[in-house]
Amino acid sequence: MTTNADDAMRDKLEIREVIESWAIWRDTGDFERLAGCYHDDATMNTAWFRGPASVFVERARANFARGNTSTHVLGASAIDVQGERAVAQTRVIIGMREMLDGALYDIACQGRFYDLFEQRHGRWAIVERQPTYEKDRADPVIPGRTTTFDEELIAKFPPAYQFLAYALTKRGAEVMRNLPGLKGPEVEALYARGRAWLGDG
Repeated sequence: MTTNADDAMRDKLEIREVIESWAIWRDTGDFERLAGCYHDDATMNTAWFRGPASVFVERARANFARGNTSTHVLGASAIDVQGERAVAQTRVIIGMREMLDGALYDIACQGRFYDLFEQRHGRWAIVERQPTYEKDRADPVIPGRTTTFDEELIAKFPPAYQFLAYALTKRGAEVMRNLPGLKGPEVEALYARGRAWLGDG
C-alpha cells in the first residue's frame, strides 16, 4: 500500500523493473521468468493474441522454438499508482526480421505498452497488457534488395501497424484489425478502462 512519497517511488521502481524484465525475458526466450511478470489471472493482448497470459507465454515459447523471434526496445514510462493498483504506459519499438516475398526486411513498429498492475501479497505484477500501435516501417536489410508487397493484403490493416501485420500474416498468424493507436475510440476506451482500474471513474 502506498503511504508516502518514498513508498510511491519504490512502487514505481518495482513496476518499471517488471516492465524491463518482461522485454529481456520475452526476447531471449526465458519463459519461466516471463510468466512471473504476470499475476495468475492476467490477460495478455497483442496483434496476434488475446487471452490468458499463461496461454500467451506457452504460444510465445512455441514460436521461439520455431525461430519466430521479435525484439522489444523500451523507452520512457509514465506510471500512476493508486493504492495497490497502477497504470503504466511505456514507449516500445517492436522489431522483427522477416523474409517477405524473397527479400529480407527489418520491421519496426512504434507504440506503447499500456499495463494494468496490481500489488498482491507485496508483489507487483501485470493484470492486463494492451499494446498501442502508432506507426511502423519496413526497411530492406540488404540495400537495394526489395520486393513488391501484396497491396491487397497490406491494405487490410491500419496504417499504424500495416507492415507488422503483413509480416505476422505471412508467418501464418491471424492479426486483429481494430487495435488501439494514438487516437480514436479504441484507445479512448483503453484510457477509460485505466481510469476505472484506478478508481477514477
